[in-house]
Amino acid sequence: MTRSTTAPLSAMVQAAADQELGAREAQRRDTRARRQKLLRRMLIRVAALVVFVGLWWLVTAAHLIKPLYLPTPGSVWDAFMQANSDHPIAPGVPRLVKGEQNYYLWEHLIASLQRIGVGVGWAIVFGPILGFVMAGFRPIATVVEPYLNFLRALPPLGYIGILIVWFGIGDTSKMWLLFLAAFPPITMATISGVRGIREERINAALSLGASRLQTMTHVVLPSTLPEVISGIRIAVGFAWTTVVAAELNNGIPGIGGLAYLSGTELKTPLTIACIIVIGIAAILLDLAIKGLEKVLVPWRGKA
Repeated sequence: MTRSTTAPLSAMVQAAADQELGAREAQRRDTRARRQKLLRRMLIRVAALVVFVGLWWLVTAAHLIKPLYLPTPGSVWDAFMQANSDHPIAPGVPRLVKGEQNYYLWEHLIASLQRIGVGVGWAIVFGPILGFVMAGFRPIATVVEPYLNFLRALPPLGYIGILIVWFGIGDTSKMWLLFLAAFPPITMATISGVRGIREERINAALSLGASRLQTMTHVVLPSTLPEVISGIRIAVGFAWTTVVAAELNNGIPGIGGLAYLSGTELKTPLTIACIIVIGIAAILLDLAIKGLEKVLVPWRGKA
């Protein structure tokens, strides 16, 4: 190979190496920018939380609101710690009791999560199945959709009584209530996802030789999955807001039942502690579903 041919070749290799190096540097800059943006967002949220707690403390310290209606942050923290530990049944009494209502606060939370897991879990199983059937067969959708919308519009307290009559005051009625709260959003999201698929994509797969089953598994399901996961997010949030209604009767152990019972006993610090735990648990559940969405549908938002 002559010098005249090796020179352009080495220049091309050097240019490719420089291009790759530049791409790596750009990727590193992009990663640093994302981290800095995330850090700024976290700092803003922490600062907002500190300001909120500070204002809460100032209002209660100035006695602008009676402690019965708004206890101090310290008393709420004390109620949270007491609910997670063994403590005397009353000041000066040596007898110890476990948490609240003979359960620790985290045990109340686990009991509620188990009920939601069963109720929403069955909704995740049956909701997409009915959604695919309704989206694929218009006559079935015409018959079933009004009843589905009727169920979706009903507030949970509207049918908790009849569920207790049917299934008793145990966990079965609570799980049915959570199932009925989560089932319509998942089904409607599935219907929306299937009907939103462009017909050209299905026809293209069929024209390339794909069978009906392959078209369903490789085109319809991946295209519908983002909508289904969005429906699951909505359903979990709705079911979590329904947990207090589900645990109004015989809801111990249960974080919603404890919040309701402590409110009726005027234990405001414990009620607010339960509300905070319910809110944090809801945020963590939503973050978990969002993380699952990134794993199952990484292509979403990148088209």
